[in-house]
Amino acid sequence: MSLKSERSILILMLAVLAVFYFLPVGTPRFDNAVHEALALTRWYAREHVLLCLVPAFFIAGAVSVFLSQESVMRYLGPKAPRLMAYGVASVSGTILAVCSCTVLPLFAGIYGMGAGLGPATAFLYSGPAINILAIVLTAKVLGMKIGIARAVGAILFSLIVGGLMAWLFRRSETERQAMNGVTPDTDEGRPLIHNAAFFFTMVGILVFANWGEPGESGGVFAWLYTWKWSITSAFGLLLGVILSGWFDVKAWKLVVTGLATVLAALIFPGAHAWPFVTATTGLTLSAMTTEGEMRAWMDASWEFAKQIMPLLLFGVLIAGFALGRPGNEGMIPSSWVASLVGENSIAVNFFSSVAGAFMYFATLTEVPILEGLLGNGMGQGPALALLLAGPALSLPNMLVIYSVLGRKKTLVFVSLVVVLATITGVIYGFVS
Repeated sequence: MSLKSERSILILMLAVLAVFYFLPVGTPRFDNAVHEALALTRWYAREHVLLCLVPAFFIAGAVSVFLSQESVMRYLGPKAPRLMAYGVASVSGTILAVCSCTVLPLFAGIYGMGAGLGPATAFLYSGPAINILAIVLTAKVLGMKIGIARAVGAILFSLIVGGLMAWLFRRSETERQAMNGVTPDTDEGRPLIHNAAFFFTMVGILVFANWGEPGESGGVFAWLYTWKWSITSAFGLLLGVILSGWFDVKAWKLVVTGLATVLAALIFPGAHAWPFVTATTGLTLSAMTTEGEMRAWMDASWEFAKQIMPLLLFGVLIAGFALGRPGNEGMIPSSWVASLVGENSIAVNFFSSVAGAFMYFATLTEVPILEGLLGNGMGQGPALALLLAGPALSLPNMLVIYSVLGRKKTLVFVSLVVVLATITGVIYGFVS
């Protein structure tokens, strides 16, 4: 080994030693930050990995197995009509209403199948940002004006960010499409309704298993929240029927899965995670022991899980250490953040956008957080900037985007969101 390599190893060892030597273990701020990092990661594992990410992995795996490359290229490829491509991308994100991490397997799936960079990144932004329930909750809690501004800004951001990404990287995208080519449609004759129903049921499970509690007790959203698990169970039953009738999974496997799920619900009443785990495990085993497309579906879903899960958990751990959980502090005091966002200058809006971009917001949690910050003197402009950058980005989200798009495209995507959020926040702050 060369002297230069040996020197690099020595410097790295000394740096690691210095970090551990000077760790401020025992100081309240550091110990609390470690606690917050572990607490946020535990909460994320309990609340989001099972209900959000696992269904998303299944959907992403299904995209790569059951959705032909020709179909993806037709609707989201670089040669697809722009109005249709960006319309499909933004509408799909609106329907899913997921957080910045749950959208990642779906984004990786459609991008890997040949979707153009523009529509794919429009979908990546729209999934967590154009959340109908969150926008309604924003209007009710924070005011109709900022709710409308968030809705309009998120829709425009989706189109602008996607369009600029496609234009800025048009050369590399042309090379990528040329290398990938377009394979012939390999569908062996299964009617479109079969695949459509298959995806519809999985999306239904994802959406209703994560349906958040609305701010008011009445209305359609509250009714759906009350019946969310019954609706989720109905989608699960429909999925079983579809797999048995159209996808060659033995009926007895799905019946055993259903009975085990009911038994779990009876043994653990009110603990919805256990029936969900049981159903997911049964579905996985049923598909894995069915040769052909079902086994390929599980293999593809596992590949996405291996690529994305470690990065997300590491990112959540770091975000928890730095910023803590909602309502709790990490290494960075929340008073610092609140004191820096009381004006409407470009610097303040930029800071708010960057802070929001690195924070992790679960679906709907940004609203109560903003309500507290506004109560502590946060300006309207910085509040909107955080709303437009925060839900769509997070440190865990950036790590995974980097693994899919690479350093340059990730940096540009994040920068576009932050800059647009900053500009929009400044404008809104002046007119509000």
